[in-house]
Formats: sequence, C-alpha cells, structure tokens
Amino acid sequence: MQATDTIARPEDWIGRQETSGGRLTREGAAMLAATLGHPAARSPEVAEGAPMPPLWHWAAFNAHPPMAELAADGHPRLGGFLPPVPLDRRMWAGGELRFTGDLRIGERLARQSEITAVTRKEGAAGPMVFVTVAHRVEGAAGLIEERQDIVYLAIPQVFRPPRAVPAPGAPMIDEPVEVTEARLFRYSAATFNAHRIHYDLAYTREVERYPALVVHGPMQATLLMEAAIRHTGRAPARFSFRGVHPLFLGDGLRLMAEPGDAAGALALATVAAAGHRCLQAEFEGRTT
Repeated sequence: MQATDTIARPEDWIGRQETSGGRLTREGAAMLAATLGHPAARSPEVAEGAPMPPLWHWAAFNAHPPMAELAADGHPRLGGFLPPVPLDRRMWAGGELRFTGDLRIGERLARQSEITAVTRKEGAAGPMVFVTVAHRVEGAAGLIEERQDIVYLAIPQVFRPPRAVPAPGAPMIDEPVEVTEARLFRYSAATFNAHRIHYDLAYTREVERYPALVVHGPMQATLLMEAAIRHTGRAPARFSFRGVHPLFLGDGLRLMAEPGDAAGALALATVAAAGHRCLQAEFEGRTT
C-alpha cells in the first residue's frame, strides 16, 4: 500500500509503506554531540566515516514539510504516511531496536517503513489509539530493525499525572544531567522537531495542559543508551524503551540503572528529582 492512496479509517493504514533516504552529516552529528554531552560522557568523534553513536539515526531522516503543512501542535499534519487519528495529543510512547554492525556518520542510509498495527484502547484518560511503525535502516555495514510505538489521546481539561513508578532502590548507575531550555531547543533543532510542547510554554500550558515544557522522550532514551554503552563497554544488540511519566523542565533528571536479567544487560530509567521514573529502558550488549 503506497503513501498516495486515499484511505478512510486509521485501521486502513495497516500495511502502508514508505521508503526514504537519509544521512547524518558531520554538522548534524556535531549538533547532537554538543546537545547530548554531559560531564560523565566522553565526546564522540564526529568526523565523516566515524561510527554513528546508537540512536543518532533519529536525526538522519528529518522530514522537511513546509510551514503550510504543519498542524497546530507543530507536527506535520496527519494523513500522509501516518493515519489521520482524530485525537489531538500525539506522543512517541516507546519502541524497540535491534542492531547489527555500525552505521557511519556521513554515509547514505536507506529506510523502509511500514505501519504494522493500529489499535484502539480505552484508558483512564479516555480513548487512545496506538500506531506501530516498523523501520529497517541500512547502511553499508550496519542495520537497525526498529519498532516505533506512537500513541494518540484527547487533550484533557486538566493535567493529571500518571501513577508514579518509584526509582530503582540501589542503582549501580546514578548520574545527574542538567536540562535547560537551551538543551530542549538544541535537540528540537538537531532533529527538526517543531512539536511545540518542547519550546512554546504558553502553548504547552494553555493548549496541551501540561504544567511545563516537556523533555523529549527520544533524547532521554539517547542519554540512557550512552550511559549503558559507557558502563558495560559493549555495543548494543537490543534496546527497548517506554515512557511511563512525562519529564518536565525543572523536574531534574538522573540517569539510573540496575543489572538486567541477562549477562551484560541493564534495566535503566530516567528519574525526576521527586523520585519517580519517567522513561524506562532495557539494554542488551553484544557478546562479540
């Protein structure tokens, strides 16, 4: 099913496919390095041909819709590749990735994407629609097989936080990361993400009803990935993550981890100063 087909219901988007080319330039890699760095992390090499740090491919396929094609929230309007779900709040809820070899900075990449599921659910906050997208990202000697989970909800009249999940009790990793307006702006710029909840405080409070600017889930995942690689000394074989509580500017941010079930595995979380988890992740390192 091609992206130009006219389809009536969100469920009819299952099987829809899209092929795109991408590239993380040296300049783009330098933007990410400057944005994601923190005192505990080593600065990665950002030269052409250098190995691409895992999850940085999220900045290699930035879409460039004209202003006229943006929705009120700053995202591209739905109905192109993604289905026109009639719910106004859109969030990247989580995903899973499997890694083979390494992608390289500056190399041409190919991505094949397919919508594999559209699921309607009823939650405590009302109706939800989950859209699952499978991506296959290939370079000359690297492959990422990725599942992306997107959730759509109605915007409530008043923000009510989800149930708090306590932080790990005895983490083997506990590192603070400073989060400022500048870091949020830089990550939005590096990924060409115009979602207004990350930079427009008036919109964030008055329209989406959040109490403060929202820290990007993918940025949190990337910070956890770097910490996992640094502490295990292993490249990733598998990485999964799931948002369990929004992280807001001013909440504080700590990267925490405890041993996972498998050898070389870690159970990770970003944790707010109040002591609850925001993004949970699992990391499995390569054995060879």
